Parts: sequence; structure tokens; C-alpha cells
Amino acid sequence: MSIISKSATQQREMLRTGELTSVELTTAYLEQIKSRESAVKAFVHLDEQQALDAAQQIDTRRAAGEPLGDLAGIPVAVKDNLCSEGVPTTCASKILSGFIPPYDATVVAKLKTADAILIGRTNMDEFAMGSSTENSSIQVTSNPWNLQCIPGGSSGGSAACIAAGFAPLALGSDTGGSIRQPAALCGIVGLKPSYGRVSRYGLVAFASSLDQIGPMTGNVEDAALLLQVLAGHDSHDSTSADVTVDGYVENVTQPLSGLTLGVVDEHYGDGLEAEIKSSVEEAIRVYESLGATIKHIEMPHASYGIATYYIIAPCEASSNLARFDGAHYGHRADPSTSDQTSTSEDALTRMYRSSRAAGFGDEVKRRIMLGTYALSEGYYDAFYLKALKVRRLIRQDYDNAFKDVDLLIGPVTACSAFKQGEKTADPMAMYMEDLFTVTANLAGVAGISIPCGLTDAGLPIGVQLQSAPFQEDKLLRAAYMFQHATDWHQRRPEF
Repeated sequence: MSIISKSATQQREMLRTGELTSVELTTAYLEQIKSRESAVKAFVHLDEQQALDAAQQIDTRRAAGEPLGDLAGIPVAVKDNLCSEGVPTTCASKILSGFIPPYDATVVAKLKTADAILIGRTNMDEFAMGSSTENSSIQVTSNPWNLQCIPGGSSGGSAACIAAGFAPLALGSDTGGSIRQPAALCGIVGLKPSYGRVSRYGLVAFASSLDQIGPMTGNVEDAALLLQVLAGHDSHDSTSADVTVDGYVENVTQPLSGLTLGVVDEHYGDGLEAEIKSSVEEAIRVYESLGATIKHIEMPHASYGIATYYIIAPCEASSNLARFDGAHYGHRADPSTSDQTSTSEDALTRMYRSSRAAGFGDEVKRRIMLGTYALSEGYYDAFYLKALKVRRLIRQDYDNAFKDVDLLIGPVTACSAFKQGEKTADPMAMYMEDLFTVTANLAGVAGISIPCGLTDAGLPIGVQLQSAPFQEDKLLRAAYMFQHATDWHQRRPEF
């Protein structure tokens, strides 16, 4: 068995015992990247020499008996919307081309404190707006299971990175399913923590009340390991919750007794592919064989999730992205050569308009316009305010459900990975990719996607578990129970 086929948990033990060095481990991943990255295109920036130098420093410190962090010598890939001091952070957008942050996001700082090796930055949909990683201004990432298919999005680069064996751990961000959906489509584990569990400081905001950073890994134990490093209160983030961090690593292998899982009947309507429905139902039977009780529940407002999300998220994006105007950093148009649509328009206004027009991609412009429209006078009450009220009802559905069950179980996506270009001309079809994931973000609850099958075409299928806020420990333990009883997490693509 090659080094890169082992889990981060196993690699950490091998590093601790001296069976493996960090330089050897990092080199193995860099060689895998060199041989296959041209086909996958998971990275937008690769820190090869910096990674090797950091690995050498870890090996030297280990040999000297110095104390080391929980991820000492383990390579980690970081999504390109998380600020890292001295390293380009572009959100895969032309508007941020050349931007180099002067500070670290809190999660990046925690990785450094844990002595992780930051191996590179992964591709994404521009400003995390998309479900296929086709909206990147840099490149289109392919799914390692089928290079003609999309890896999901917006954290498609991180998902493809793990599936292709380019790193054992990666960070993603989830606004409406952007960790769980690509994790399901790439056959890996993706965890969206509760809102406030992980600091958002240094995350380039898409929708501030929905965004959450989380781990993307090859198995549940590694997700517990990475979340243990990331979780915790941060005074830099006013939305960070001062809640005790459970012992995820210590508890993850402990099974749950008396587990009750809720099945949301509304998730099994028209549009759900038969193969996905069958795999999720088989996952439910596995849990029943492990002693879990299955209870059918109703979430009457779940059907409003997509509509509610695609009002609230664009409204917040419209506000958050107003700061990107070409004045301070990133792409700036030359007002002297810009198209002059009005003779009365001054050079500064023309520069702003032209910079944003050329700097933002079509999907980002679409969502900014949707949000601006919904927030405009005469429409605020009809759209945004009403969406906030429905959001409250969706949260109440979750609160009521968790009075009767420990966790919810259901599909992550309605379909498996589709061909590149198949849905780019149909925004509504693309938006429906988030059908089963957006409600967790609207309610602020935690969710995890774990592999549960393959289609006849050999494409991965994921099953989703959701927990009440700040019950990630229970979520991880339940996910591990399924993983321990199956081998889907061990499947990797051959390409």
C-alpha cells in the first residue's frame, strides 16, 4: 500500500513513530500532483518549494524532540477563498487577480499552529457561486472518477484534490452545500459544521449568515482530526460561538446506542435519480442493522428552501461584493480605454463600472443583480423580508424534528456528477443541485456527506446526515458507524 493511500490518521502515527518523514510524505503527494494535475486541474496555486521546506523543518524539530502540533508534517490543501499571508488569494476571480493578503484567515493560522504543511490552494467557482466549479475564471476542474464530468462546487477543487490523492486533508467552504455536494460527487467525506463552530475570519464572504468552513477528507476519522484543529471560539469573528469543542478524535470511533434517524419524506419526490434513492435506502438499512431506529418525519417548509436561499444569498452577496471595485486591489480597468456609455460619466465612475464588468464572471454578476433587485425599494418586503420569515420556519422544522430524532438522514444530491457544460446554459437546473443541502445553511445546523455507493456508470453517491447545532460529535460518531460497516470510503478512482 502506497503512502498516499493511507489516511491522515495513519500517516500521523507513522510520522510519530519515525516510520515516515514529512519530507517523504510531502514528496509523495507532490509527485502524484505532477503526474495527474494536468488532467484534474484541482489547484490554482501550488507551493511546492515552500511545502518541502516546511516539511524539512518539521522533520528537524521532530528529531530534536521539540513539541509539535496535531497535524505535524501532514499536507493540507486550502480553498482559494481563505486568506493566507503572502500567498495569492483570488477566489478564482479576475477581480482579485494578484491580490496577496497581509494576514492569515483564522483557520489557516490554526493549520500553521498545528504544523500542517500547506501544499497549495484549490480551484473553486468564482466567489463560491456555483455547483460545478465551471464558474472559475482560471480553469475548469474535472472529477477524477470521470474526467469529462464536473466535481461539484463550489469546493470542487478541494474535493477533486482528495479524490485524486493530491492531499489527505483539504479545507472547503459551504454556503448552500458547497462542501457536501462536491464531497458526494467525488466519493469523499465533507463536513459542514454548525454556523459559528468554525471562525469565518479571513474567509472572503459570499453570504455572511450562511458561509461556514469545514473539512474535506477521505474518511470520517480524518474529518474529526481536522475539525478538532479548526473548531473553537475566535474573538476576531463576531459570529463565532463560544461553545465547548468536543473531543472529536477521541470519541469518533465510539458507536451511538439508541440512535434514532429521521427520514424526511419530502426528500424522496420527483427528480431524485433511482440509483441515488436506492443507495440512500440501502444506507438506511445498514443503520437499521446497526440497531438504529428509523422514524419518518415531515419538514413542511423544506420545499421552500431553494427559493429562500436564492433570495437571501444573492442579497448578502450584493452587499459583500460591493467592496470589489478595482480601487484598492485586484483587477482595475483603464478608464481612458473603457467603453464610455455616457458622455457625462466621470473617469472614476467609468473605472468602477468597467473594472467590475470585466472582473466579475457571468454567474457572479447574475447573483449581484438578483440581490440588488430584491433589496431595492418596493421589493425588500416582498422578497428579502419574506425570505427571512420562511428561513425562520425552516429552522423551526429542524427544531421540531430534533425533538423526535437524533439525526436526519437523506440524499445529498438528486443526481450524480454530470458532464461538463451540460447545465451551464440553464442556471435554474444548476441551482437545483443544492436542493437537499441549502436548508442546513439556512437553519445553521451541521451536516456531513459520506460515500454510500456507486452508480452503474461508476460515479460516487453520497448520503447526508444532519444534526442539531453544535452536535458534530454525534454526527461524526454516527458517520463512523456507517463507515465501519461498509467499504465505500475505501474506493478511489483510477484515471
